[in-house]
Amino acid sequence: QVQLVESGGGLVQAGGSLRLSCAASGRTFSSNAMGWFRQAPGKEREFVASIRWNGGSIYYTSYAASVKGRFTISRDNAKNTMDLQMNSLKPEDTAVYYCVDDVFKISDGSWFGRGSWGQGTQVTVSS
Repeated sequence: QVQLVESGGGLVQAGGSLRLSCAASGRTFSSNAMGWFRQAPGKEREFVASIRWNGGSIYYTSYAASVKGRFTISRDNAKNTMDLQMNSLKPEDTAVYYCVDDVFKISDGSWFGRGSWGQGTQVTVSS
C-alpha cells in the first residue's frame, strides 16, 4: 500500500495562490489515477481533480466545475509526486485537502478513492 503525505497548505487572501504537493512512498503510483479531494467544515468530502497517465506521454485530467480554470493538477511519475496549483483562490475553497490514490468515477459522475488517503493539509482563504 502506498503512503501519501501532503504539504503546501496555509493561509492566503482571496485571489491568491497556493501549490499543494503529495509525496508517495511504499510503491510507485504511476499505474493508478490519482486525485485530490477536499472537505470543508460541516460539509461532505468532495472531488477536486484527478490525473491519469496512459503509460506514454499523455495525461488525462478531470476537474470539478467549481475549480476548473483556476486549479491545475500535475504529476511526476519519476519522483512519485503529484501537485495541485491553485490560483484565484476564493473563501469557498477553504477546506482540508486530501491526496488520494486510485480514484475513479462512476456512471452518475461521482468520484471516489479506493486506495490510500493522505492525512490532509489545511487551506484557508480569507476574504
